[in-house]
Amino acid sequence: MCGIAGRVNAARDRSVDAGQLAEALRRMSHRGPDGEGLHFQQNAGLGHRRLSIIDLATGGQPMGNEERNVWVTFNGEIYNHATLRDELAALGHRFATRSDTEVLVHGYEEWGDELPTRLRGMFAFGLWDGPRRRLLLVRDRLGIKPLYWAMAGQDLVFASEIKALLAFPELERRLDTSRVADYFALRYVPGPATLLRGIERLQPGHRLVFQDGVAQVEPFWDVPLDAGREDGRPRDVIEEAEALTQQLLESTRLRLMSEVPVGVFLSGGIDSSAVAWAMKQADPTALKSFAVGYEGDSEGELAWARLAARAIGTEHREVTVDAATFGRSMSDLAWHLDEPLSDGACIPLMHLAKRAREEVVVVLSGEGADEVLAGYPVYTKMLALEQARALGGRALDRALGMAQVAPGWSPKLARWIRRAREPLPRAYLGVGRGFDDTLIEAFFGAKAMRQIAERNEALWARTEGIDPLHRMLYLDTKVWLPDDLLLKADKMTMAHSIELRVPFLDHELLAYAWSLPGALKLSRGVGKRLLRTSMAGKLPPGILTRKKKGFPVPLTRWLRAELYEPCRERLLSSGSAVRTIFGTRALERMLEEHRGGRVDRREELFALWVFEEWHEAFLGRSARVGRRRPDAMRVVV
Repeated sequence: MCGIAGRVNAARDRSVDAGQLAEALRRMSHRGPDGEGLHFQQNAGLGHRRLSIIDLATGGQPMGNEERNVWVTFNGEIYNHATLRDELAALGHRFATRSDTEVLVHGYEEWGDELPTRLRGMFAFGLWDGPRRRLLLVRDRLGIKPLYWAMAGQDLVFASEIKALLAFPELERRLDTSRVADYFALRYVPGPATLLRGIERLQPGHRLVFQDGVAQVEPFWDVPLDAGREDGRPRDVIEEAEALTQQLLESTRLRLMSEVPVGVFLSGGIDSSAVAWAMKQADPTALKSFAVGYEGDSEGELAWARLAARAIGTEHREVTVDAATFGRSMSDLAWHLDEPLSDGACIPLMHLAKRAREEVVVVLSGEGADEVLAGYPVYTKMLALEQARALGGRALDRALGMAQVAPGWSPKLARWIRRAREPLPRAYLGVGRGFDDTLIEAFFGAKAMRQIAERNEALWARTEGIDPLHRMLYLDTKVWLPDDLLLKADKMTMAHSIELRVPFLDHELLAYAWSLPGALKLSRGVGKRLLRTSMAGKLPPGILTRKKKGFPVPLTRWLRAELYEPCRERLLSSGSAVRTIFGTRALERMLEEHRGGRVDRREELFALWVFEEWHEAFLGRSARVGRRRPDAMRVVV
């Protein structure tokens, strides 16, 4: 796991400024505390910050081929690198290291732009083809590793983090006002956009080629949608559960590849517990697990994690986060996220990574199981609405129309009533939601929610003819997963130089899961049916039947008590960015509604607080984004 950065100038006779690239790397030192490398060739410059995990002695980057004319800077892990190495060696390629990185330069020589289709792992890399003066950027299939890029005039710059890109003085820090509503409605900004104008994420499963001043982006992989079409073939639940178990064991075994200590994040839910169980089968020696809980939570979450740890046999560690720690962490949260993401689990995850780094460098976790095996409760609710709409027709529409204007509805109930009146592609925007729909429309216009939904039209079109459950799973795999869940996971763990690996997001395991009928994933309102069956007898029954919790941060309680004044002070401070958007009266109303218990506004208040901290860090006049020269970068707010 590392941090990468680079620049390619359009003018072939203009070399890259070494100081700017070095500064980009300095801003990502937390991603790679074990070393730094720079390589300049012709009109290109590649940079790398290293977190040493494999081939500790000779795996430094950027890394070149035998002729020293193809170079790569790489972030991630290639789990099938040994197999690829043998194949490439048989074809005549000579290897100088044991690093998985080296298969990229030789693989490119052999397979060109088809290289990423042969890789099994998580990866983001920039590869410079000197003879062709050509840059290839690639991001892994599911977006486990981040990769940002932008045009600096006629030149292209890229990096693992936005703050690194801003080391190049041509890039202006400018808020993309057209995406602010997206953030407040969803808690994140769907890719490829970010909230900084001109800076994009390379989408998962895509590659970008920059040559002769022209950037072209294209996909190299997509979710195997055809596998999700029902074929009518009977499936034996026990046989399929065993097949899933074998998939998980293989995926987990591959992710134990390391020359440094490995542990597991253990929440006491079925996902992380299943991963911990699989780790123990692959290596029955000492396994360290790490869990997070909250002060005043009666140790509910920690108790479940302890139960799983005892059953599996791990050396268990715990960290507790209280309201004061949470509040003090807000500015660091904004700095490390790079872009606002108002998921309350971010801060406990950051502190969990800090504790884990005291003993391990690599951790595995259960992220991705909900998207692969239908674990979110929202799927059951949306399917019930779809069935009701199919049966109720116009009579249901009239009843819902009357109910919607009735006084006294809570914002959450009103949102579900609105959803019931819309077809699935309009009603379902993904797992994460922030501001109430009516607030978004009040502040951003009557068409704001419809415009947010329209951004997903191309994704919905690809799943036409597939059952509603798999249509929602596809949307969440393409949007929510990389733009919220995995972005949070990467940034919060790398804040403390921890590499996070996610066995449920092995693309071969995902392909198997997509071949399964929906009934093996979601049955009678219970998600992840097949995973529960596969873990029967392996994990305690209480964990198998436990409802999904994730990281249940007590934000509602904290924002009514210990965090109320810090939040209020931040939102209503002089020069507050959110006051400019929403106005003082609206902010005061939301604060008082929440404190008084009339409406639970935790999502809105936390989204506002995160945005304010991010705005100050990246767009404020005292922004934490350092500059080599005071006038090197124009600030546009």
